[in-house]
Amino acid sequence: MTTYRTLGRTGVKVSPLTLGAMNFGAWANDDHDEAIKIIHQALDSGINVIDTADVYSQGENEEIVGKALAGGRRDDVFLATKFHGQIGDNPNHQGNSRRWIHQAVENSLRRLGTDHIDLYQAHRPDPTTDLDETIGALDDLVRQGKIRYFGTTTFEPHQIVEGQWTAERLRRQRPVTEQPPYSILARAAERAVLPVAERYGLGVLPWSPLAGGWLSGRYRKGDTAHAVSSRLERQPHRHDPELAANQRKREAAEQLAELADEAGLSLIHLSLAFVLEHPAVSTVIIGPRTQEHLTSQLGAVDVRLSRDVLDRIDEIVPPGITISPADEGYQPPSLTDPATRRRSAARA
Repeated sequence: MTTYRTLGRTGVKVSPLTLGAMNFGAWANDDHDEAIKIIHQALDSGINVIDTADVYSQGENEEIVGKALAGGRRDDVFLATKFHGQIGDNPNHQGNSRRWIHQAVENSLRRLGTDHIDLYQAHRPDPTTDLDETIGALDDLVRQGKIRYFGTTTFEPHQIVEGQWTAERLRRQRPVTEQPPYSILARAAERAVLPVAERYGLGVLPWSPLAGGWLSGRYRKGDTAHAVSSRLERQPHRHDPELAANQRKREAAEQLAELADEAGLSLIHLSLAFVLEHPAVSTVIIGPRTQEHLTSQLGAVDVRLSRDVLDRIDEIVPPGITISPADEGYQPPSLTDPATRRRSAARA
């Protein structure tokens, strides 16, 4: 029997694992029938949260999820999706503006075949849009009954705090969740994101707990295989094994695999159990591409790591350290735009 957790202070009970649907569709597995079988297998196992986004395979992903939930399964699922990413070529079909949010939610509702979304999330920060506008638009959708809650994904700690203060100042509904990248190889969230989430009672749904496949156990010493081709093509900065940061990830993953062997665990179970161990975490997003992937991950909810194992993990990758910045999922303009930190560049 699944032991459910509470999503922040919402009162909603969620399974320890969330089914992340990103790998269904053109990006990875374009077999709709197989994807639907995986979704049904996840639900039958006790998973009651599905997370998708409009940008995943440009809407195809939401359509697959909608097909899987048709016929009476929708009411049993806490359904989460996201807006922000570029859809098509229209420059206004992206971002966190009121105009796009109200259009994007209608598109997602249609593709998902539902009259409401349980959790609607800003997929990334939008430095071009006032946060007042974004929260006001999302508050409107709650009042209209089109969404039940809203949250953020991969926001900086100060942006999470600003979201709480903005909602309080405007007397609006507040963001109730944050979805950060978090794994043994990407622990930056431990510095401030997770403590801030605990401070404000947010539900936390970490993404990429297997570090985009680096903690899947596939890459062991002497194995020259590269990351899954679709990932390598889409995100070479995260998956190109020739990059120095990725070589360091591989070395750490090998040490973790040896630790898992000593503990009598698979590396997958070790990695998922580690993320589930953090007291701020409500549910962990897994992203299986096949039924075998899903089956290999389900048992992690029953694993409890000893203090000795957790201490060894801290030695391999110290708390708060992310080996590769590419795994942080977002770099703010203060880092990517030289004009924000160079007086001469700003005057040019």
